[in-house]
Amino acid sequence: MGGASPTTCGCDPSAGKAIERIEREALGELDREIIEGDLRAVREAAGLNQVEAAKLAEMTQGEVSRLENRDDYRLSTLRRFVQALGGRLEVIAHIGDKTVKLRGV
Repeated sequence: MGGASPTTCGCDPSAGKAIERIEREALGELDREIIEGDLRAVREAAGLNQVEAAKLAEMTQGEVSRLENRDDYRLSTLRRFVQALGGRLEVIAHIGDKTVKLRGV
């Protein structure tokens, strides 16, 4: 990360280990990229074309195309599609300053 290391800054060695752990965790967070997009972006992030995704989701290519172009989705359809691509669907509600990850949805 730059700057003085815990051993050269005169810090307590245990504090230095904590700083290194925090730096590693922060870098790990940066390694996880968050992509905002539609279902096409999800499919492309999985490295698949519509035909490949359709086969995995037990759909036709036309169904995948229509799914990617919809404005309204059923959660069961979204879950099936995302799981077929090897992913996991999460539903998160933001209410005021609270964030709730919905279970069983």
